[in-house]
Amino acid sequence: MRTFSEVFRVPEFTPLFLTSALQVAASTASGLALGTLVYAATGSPLLSALSMFGPSLAQVAGALALLSAADRLPPRAALSGLAALFALGTAASALPGLPVAAILAIVLGLGAAASLGGAVRYGLLTEILPKDGYPLGRSLINMSSGTMQIGGYAVGGALVTALSARGTLLTAAALYLLAAVTARLGLSGRPARAGGRPSVAETWRVNARLWSSAPRRQVYYALWVPNGLIVGCESLFVPYAPEHAGLLFAVGSLGMLMGDVLTGRLLPPHRRERLAAPLRLLLAAPYLVFALHPPLPLALAAVVLASVGFSATLPLQQRLMALTPDEMSGQALGLHSSGMLTMQGVSAALAGALAQPTSPAVAMTVMAAVSVAVTLTLAPGLRGDPARDALAEAG
Repeated sequence: MRTFSEVFRVPEFTPLFLTSALQVAASTASGLALGTLVYAATGSPLLSALSMFGPSLAQVAGALALLSAADRLPPRAALSGLAALFALGTAASALPGLPVAAILAIVLGLGAAASLGGAVRYGLLTEILPKDGYPLGRSLINMSSGTMQIGGYAVGGALVTALSARGTLLTAAALYLLAAVTARLGLSGRPARAGGRPSVAETWRVNARLWSSAPRRQVYYALWVPNGLIVGCESLFVPYAPEHAGLLFAVGSLGMLMGDVLTGRLLPPHRRERLAAPLRLLLAAPYLVFALHPPLPLALAAVVLASVGFSATLPLQQRLMALTPDEMSGQALGLHSSGMLTMQGVSAALAGALAQPTSPAVAMTVMAAVSVAVTLTLAPGLRGDPARDALAEAG
């Protein structure tokens, strides 16, 4: 497959695409609403960051306990059920008078469940599309995520003003419910990819096998750490510029969209591989300007430029799939997604904790500098041929 139109001609891709887009829009709007609600109630950058990125932090629980279900549950039932669960949890977060501790508990519980959703979604994508179509399909889903985040933050900011944070949460719950209906009616009833019952023990067994390969470990590190540290920077947008946080998030999503178009559609595969490390450096370096407390236009330019670097995940995902047997593809992608989101949550907590005694600008600068150092350290281990590495493991 060479064009986006070819991908959309695959019958089940469109409902999967729409389900993902609706969930991203709901997550974006609800995250902004929760961050605003908690910051207004507490004045704490740490609690505000955790309310927005706490689901990411909780992904580690799902990665350790739930991921074996990704290849052992019928995908349609799993995706529609999880979207309905998120609708219920988001609506519960909007209850008047709900303590901040209860909101955070709901956020963390939904985050653990979300680890399974990403694994099922991207495992199903490997079934719907041929292998040569996966990068294009994943790029399209990433692009839709960027578009929905732009719209979600822009519309979410307007909804918070017009309807209040709680009204925005109820709107997000309705979007989750629509995603559940789309998955149920649009996807076919495919069987599970693997036999046996999902269990914690099976999750650990396959995770251990995935982790036992040194080339795969290097890819996982590169997918998780530089990316997560920069999301730590983003988690401080609300305390850094409360009146312009929605705009900062929106231009970041615009940069992600630009990067996915460039890397997923315009670059040939061999160039994607070569640009993976430079893109990860681009992801972090512009945030160093926040050490100078830049005016808003320069801050917006830095965020949009840096966010182009998120597209480094595409060549890394391709490399991961080349290194992974088909029967473990769902869990391998789930481990990638859960680990990445967990690192994002950890980084949000670290950034918030660092900002408490210093300032959001200082914390953002430190997180960006560490991301640059990690990318430079990992670069030598990502230069091998993945096909050769996969053959060596199989032998």
